[in-house]
Amino acid sequence: MFTGCGLLKSDEKEAAKEGVTPAVEIAAEAKSDVPTVRLISAQTPALKSYRKTAAAHIYKTYAKRIYKGKIPPLVYAVVVVETDIDANGKVVNVSYSRIPSHAPEVPPQIAELIKEASPLPNPGKLGAHTYVETWLWDKGGNFQLDSLTLGQRSR
Repeated sequence: MFTGCGLLKSDEKEAAKEGVTPAVEIAAEAKSDVPTVRLISAQTPALKSYRKTAAAHIYKTYAKRIYKGKIPPLVYAVVVVETDIDANGKVVNVSYSRIPSHAPEVPPQIAELIKEASPLPNPGKLGAHTYVETWLWDKGGNFQLDSLTLGQRSR
């Protein structure tokens, strides 16, 4: 019933004699080159605390760009950013979970701000991780971060 299986084995033997790597082995090698899936670190109390510490660092770095007071009910852009840092706080990668389609220029600007603010504070025992922050961006390029926002006005 499975006579084709014998053909595959004899093809593999022939390939070995000729010094050719069988396709099955090539496929297995290719899988090991696939990068592992990025995982967002669990939102533990320690990570939430670090998120506020990182936000405070960004606020200090860009003090003149922080939107003062409560933000308007409709901000220009809301961008959910995933920031990968190493065990020393160096920003390794910035990616996005949510990008505003009407403001495609904002996410790259945010990524640049984060990279320029690197290194972020040392994460201590948390080590290297990915944390998520929501950036609330106005048309003038000022912003607040969700972890330190003063809230929104009703009008």
